[in-house]
Amino acid sequence: MTYPTEPTLHNPITEDDIANYLSNTPDFFQRHAELLAAVQLTSPHSHRAVSLQERQAEMLREKIKMLEHRIMEMIRNGTDNVLLSDKVLRWAGALLESKETLELPQQMCTAIAQEFSVPQVALRVWDVAPAFAGQPFAMGVSDDARVFASSLTEPFCGLNTGFEAVSWLGEPDAAASIALVPLRTGPIAGASPAFGMLVLASSDTQRFTSGMGTDFLARIGELAAAALTRLR
Repeated sequence: MTYPTEPTLHNPITEDDIANYLSNTPDFFQRHAELLAAVQLTSPHSHRAVSLQERQAEMLREKIKMLEHRIMEMIRNGTDNVLLSDKVLRWAGALLESKETLELPQQMCTAIAQEFSVPQVALRVWDVAPAFAGQPFAMGVSDDARVFASSLTEPFCGLNTGFEAVSWLGEPDAAASIALVPLRTGPIAGASPAFGMLVLASSDTQRFTSGMGTDFLARIGELAAAALTRLR
């Protein structure tokens, strides 16, 4: 004679079954309220046994703390962006006030260094008007450097790996990280060939990194290109 076997012997209840049951039966703890106080869990903070209610309260406090950190980070980023926008506006204002076209490239680099605390700044411009062809800012650029500048559709940021543009700096050996900003007519991501390039450098390897945002550098490049068109 055979006897029917219990289904649970072949299909034992799993933790997922229990979790699904509790999720789909929200009134379970209303019918068994004593379990909320009876179930004991280990707190990850004090390593002591706490009730289910107390552990739930700890988890809520942790979530609130994480949200607070995110909000503070958003506030800091917003404040930093406002300060950076103000610096860009002051720098752009200085470009508009410049009356000496011949001095504009050096004034532009000096203002960037001062406003944004960049240790070294340099630029080169090519295809300039004959009156400016003999100036230092219009000399010493190879065809390869021009092609490279035109290939950039956004600022390049990263470690100095021997770019020709680094040689334009006053102290090229001190350039650990750099930003290379193409100068072209119109948007920085446009199709027109570059007519110059701006170089920002720092001895800090983390100042200009490949993962940093380049929106403000792009705006600086577009403003610089617009101001430097008077050299062409």
